[in-house]
Amino acid sequence: MEGLLAFVLAGLALTGSPGPATLSLAATGAAFGARRGLVYLAGIVAGVVVVMALTATGVTGLVLTLPGAAPVVATLAAGYVVYLAWRIATAPPLAAAAAAAGARAPSLAGGFFLALANPKAYAAMAALFSGFVLVRERPEADALLKALILLALMIVVDLVWLLAGAALARAFRDHRMSRAINLAFALLLIASVGFALLR
Repeated sequence: MEGLLAFVLAGLALTGSPGPATLSLAATGAAFGARRGLVYLAGIVAGVVVVMALTATGVTGLVLTLPGAAPVVATLAAGYVVYLAWRIATAPPLAAAAAAAGARAPSLAGGFFLALANPKAYAAMAALFSGFVLVRERPEADALLKALILLALMIVVDLVWLLAGAALARAFRDHRMSRAINLAFALLLIASVGFALLR
C-alpha cells in the first residue's frame, strides 16, 4: 500500500504540475471554453498513452540513442509548441469567439501530437515507470497497473486544468483582459517547453 500511495502522489505531482500539456489545456479553456477543449484533451490523453507505451518498453531510449535524433525531435516539438502558442495568443475572446468563424480550438490530432512532442511527458513517464514497483516479479502486470493509475490521474488532472482555464475566461470577459490572459498562457507554454528542454 505504501508503494501504491507513493506512486499516486508522484503521479499527481508529475502529471499535474505546469507543463506544455497542462498549460495548453488551461489556455484552450480560457481561449475557447471547456466544451470546445474536450476533443483536444482527448488527443492529449491518447498521445500520453502512446508515450507511456514507448517509455515502458524502452523504445524512447533506443530512438534517442540514434545519432542526431534528439535535436531533430526537440526542434519538431518546439516548433509545434510555438505554433500552438501562436494559435492561443491570437484566439478571440470567448465573447467574440462565437462570431469568429475562423477561430478553431486545437484539435484531437493537435493534442495527440503535443503529447508525443512533450519532453515533460517522457521524463515523467520514465521516472514513474522505472522508479516504482507495484506488482513484484510480474513486469507486465506492474506496467499495466501503473498505466491504468496514471491514465485515471491524468484524465482528472487535465480536466481540472481545462476547467480552470475556462473559469478564468468567464471571470474576465473584457476584450483586453481576455487577450492578456491568452497571451500570458501562450508565453507560459513556450517557457514551459524551454524549461523542460534545458533540464
